[in-house]
Amino acid sequence: MADEKTIIRTTCPRDCYDACGIAVVRRGDHVKVLGDPDHRVSRGALCGKCAIAYNGAWRDPRQRVMQPLKRVGPKGEGEFQAISWAEALEIVAGRLKGIVARSGPEPIFHCHYTGTCSLLATAFPMRFFNKLGASEVEPDSICNLSAHAALGYMYGTSSLGFDPRMARDAGCIMVWGANPSHSAPHAHKHWLKEAPGQVIVVDPVRHATAVEADLHLQPFPGSDAALAFAMLHVIRREGLLDRDYLARNAIRWEEIETQLDPCTPAWGEAQTGVPAALIEQAARIYAGGPSLLWLGQGLCRQPQGGNIFRAVGLLPPATGNLGKPGAGFLFLNGGARKGVDGGDIEGADLRTRPRNAVSHMDLCETLEAPDKIQALICWNINIAASNPDQARLHRALKREDLFTVVIDLFRTDSAELADIVLPAASFLEFDDIVSSYFDLTLSAQARAIAPMGEALPNQEIFRRLATAMGFTEPALTEPDAPILDRVAKACGVAGGFDALKAKATVDVWETPVSQFADGKFPTPSGKIEIASAAAAADGHPAAPQATVDPRPAPGHYRLLSPASPWLMNSSYGNDPAIQAKMGPERITIHPQDAAKLGIQNGDRVRLENETGRLEMNAEVAALTPPGVLLGAKSRWPKALGGHANINSLNPGQKSDMGESSAVHGIEVRLVPLGRGVATSVKAAVPAK
Repeated sequence: MADEKTIIRTTCPRDCYDACGIAVVRRGDHVKVLGDPDHRVSRGALCGKCAIAYNGAWRDPRQRVMQPLKRVGPKGEGEFQAISWAEALEIVAGRLKGIVARSGPEPIFHCHYTGTCSLLATAFPMRFFNKLGASEVEPDSICNLSAHAALGYMYGTSSLGFDPRMARDAGCIMVWGANPSHSAPHAHKHWLKEAPGQVIVVDPVRHATAVEADLHLQPFPGSDAALAFAMLHVIRREGLLDRDYLARNAIRWEEIETQLDPCTPAWGEAQTGVPAALIEQAARIYAGGPSLLWLGQGLCRQPQGGNIFRAVGLLPPATGNLGKPGAGFLFLNGGARKGVDGGDIEGADLRTRPRNAVSHMDLCETLEAPDKIQALICWNINIAASNPDQARLHRALKREDLFTVVIDLFRTDSAELADIVLPAASFLEFDDIVSSYFDLTLSAQARAIAPMGEALPNQEIFRRLATAMGFTEPALTEPDAPILDRVAKACGVAGGFDALKAKATVDVWETPVSQFADGKFPTPSGKIEIASAAAAADGHPAAPQATVDPRPAPGHYRLLSPASPWLMNSSYGNDPAIQAKMGPERITIHPQDAAKLGIQNGDRVRLENETGRLEMNAEVAALTPPGVLLGAKSRWPKALGGHANINSLNPGQKSDMGESSAVHGIEVRLVPLGRGVATSVKAAVPAK
């Protein structure tokens, strides 16, 4: 019957810890995207932002890019005309061939990140660029490369975390530098609350997870390493060091111990602002174990983010909280651990020349150099909203001699600056696989609706572009089905992708697994390298240091810009219902700072530094320590009155490791502007 109800189980592939199960309910032409009631994470409910967007802009033909577009006016003016796929591919291939003929492939850059995290849509396009020999904007440098580098020095890997099912055995879960209430809402709602152990949150922001924790330590940004050393001082003083574990599994612990004497709780309080009594309490609870340590993405986005990660990463081995039930740490759980062969999906063997890469922190400088870059292809990313030095970036992207291609579902700010815009399919419109970076699971992303307009999945776009370029290697046009089957089988799903679809989500291991249970670490020594010769060779201190960032100069404030509860990075920023939930852009100011400047709730203020200036509404609330301002990242600039978001204040400072973002190190001045009517949020511009 035409109105018979069908349910298709699929998975959310967003850049989120939860990897929620989704139930797409169809009855005739009516489609509703809901949480899968049988999925242990989503439990029948999506987070607020996904529930709105997947039933709103993501299926709204007025919002979606429905067919290829060619720029016909000045860059940035949004003047496009619709063209056929054949013409679009001919234009793109022609321009790329011309660059290769004149200058080789290196002036062709591609730029991508986690707009979707399903395996094929994320990794298959790399086959094209590996064959081409193109340059790349280093993906993780916009986010967390400093953490990957730091944990690599110490543990040999950053992507082998604890099994979240271990929470049932943990006496303590310490969440350091993560905000599950915004970035892992189902873990906040269910996982943390159902765990029997005490929850400790370490974060400068008093977010909902911190409020509900048993203990909240609120350090001034940039002082986390000092806090970790003060905790280690207490742990040693109380006789809670696991010296047997350190002797068996680590090297060069003595280079930390020699630093601990002065790092008393009183010293820790002076360095961090956290009361000494709380430092002692947290140290005892964590060391008492067994304990899990969740290392958040925000923790590494600081000027000393790498050192901070190494310092906090000392806590598990120092207390023996590894290799046993209820113990471990997590930054990410990578797909390779589960059996995913990333090299196969990416076609690593197609590359015949060394990879040339630049940091996102250097993208403006690169774009301003015509001899370095002649073409830019952006996919799975919205750099015009997410990257630093925003005004400078927008100017650089307007170079008439720069050929820019953007692949996206929507007319983002980046798309407005493109020469060619190609319509990408949403995750609801094609099959793929999702590997959670929190749980040790593998999930099917099953096609639930037909692609809108002429939209295509990323992988199909690059198959067609490879053909247009005249490339003949079979890997460049390999269909999805055999790859999905290989991945599923390699991860233990004997029946391949069809069997995975039937189950929706599977645990790669049936029972919880302990992290580093075998005591083997992929470091040069085979042990945890408390001090690292590789780090020293790269110009860093061999061992973590008990250092802190300098406090802002008088009249300056530290600016934090973490995730909004209503955005996924910049995704969903064009949905009118999401915009209504967010309201006008605002900055949260501690009451002590507001009183000094005579600022009240709702006042207009200006944030300014050497990079830019931004006006917004003031919100007065004690969510951060005094001297720290709080705003949300990655709103769509074109949806805001000033055509700029908080990245207009971000100079692109690099962290100490990995040439990665230190966005949480921004300092600004704060200028009161008095009472006034806030600039309204503009409605998103639909595709023409």
